[in-house]
Amino acid sequence: MKISILHYSVPPIVGGVESVIAHHARFMSADGHEVNLIAARGEALDKNITLTKIPLADSRHERVSQVKAQLDKGEVTQDFGLLREELIDELRIALNGTDVLIAHNVCSLNKNLVLTAALYKLHVEKKLPKLILWHHDLAWTTPRYLPELHNGYPWDLLRTDWKNTTHVVVSELRRKELAELMNLDSNSIHVIPNGVDASRFYKFESQTQALLKQMNLLDNAPILLLPVRVTPRKNIELALKTLSELKKEYPQATLVVTGPLGPHNSDNIKYFNLLKKLREDLRLENSAHFLAELDDSFLPDEVIADFYRVADALIFPSREEGFGIPLIEAAFSHIPAFCADIPPLRELGLNDVTYFSADENPNLVANLIANYFKSSKTAKLSMRARLNFRWEAIYRQHIAPIL
Repeated sequence: MKISILHYSVPPIVGGVESVIAHHARFMSADGHEVNLIAARGEALDKNITLTKIPLADSRHERVSQVKAQLDKGEVTQDFGLLREELIDELRIALNGTDVLIAHNVCSLNKNLVLTAALYKLHVEKKLPKLILWHHDLAWTTPRYLPELHNGYPWDLLRTDWKNTTHVVVSELRRKELAELMNLDSNSIHVIPNGVDASRFYKFESQTQALLKQMNLLDNAPILLLPVRVTPRKNIELALKTLSELKKEYPQATLVVTGPLGPHNSDNIKYFNLLKKLREDLRLENSAHFLAELDDSFLPDEVIADFYRVADALIFPSREEGFGIPLIEAAFSHIPAFCADIPPLRELGLNDVTYFSADENPNLVANLIANYFKSSKTAKLSMRARLNFRWEAIYRQHIAPIL
């Protein structure tokens, strides 16, 4: 499918809408679509995301600015009509072969009403592809724009439902405003929030990205991290049983064990097989992940650090430790630590971690963890943001279906 995205400018021009367009374009392209940006200023994002420049689409073009000065005074002149026809011709060429056109703010703000009018004329003449109007801001509901707006054409295009379009807003507030402004059923308006590209934000290693994708890990919460080798003294079975109990209250809870099998004892293979059998018995095959099963190569410190960044808590049920570096790594990563009450970990954690017996009832350990997540606003916000405001999730849940 060929998708065109229209705005006054695109990256590297800096702006909130420009940033959103870049994220949308990348995910659409990765999903197999042909993506073309249409704007006055900016650059092609890569070889698969092209840019068609239309200088008159610029909100700051000299001729557009002259017409806007007239419009701000309530004057619709011959210059307006001439510019509109020029833009119509350029849009028709730029949109050749397009299946879906997404217009960001062009039909919401009065930054370039000539462009709005050109788009509207093409739409009512049925010369446009499927049209999605993406409203970030609304001129008619924003006090600072009202002195520039007047009754009638073309200003009314910003508060009139054009029919046969898909309306998208970025928040419930905007949905309420748009519904009232255009007398629309609010249920007909899609709310699609902005988000964060987790891989770019965290600067994940490519190896990390591959592992996260294999596990669909970021679609889960809370994520418990156990960064240890697979060896009996690490007491991994308690972590598995705790996860099973925690999932009764948090069905999306998951556990990641990062280390390989301990290298110095052949009994570790037997222990790993016991753990996998326990995982099967507890029905945790899709929730308890051993990275040793997914990647048998060496996982560098940078990859382990990535997993600390996405984890919601450290669980560390070891029966024996000489020191306990995961506790320090958790501290550097600003995540809470739940660990066995053994002397080395007491020495490191003091009163700043949550302790439990290495032989504790898993239900009680799960309750300790659940109570933390119920009471910590920071943790709740973090998990909710990861589930709902990652661009990957937003694209899959909201954007792809409307295309």
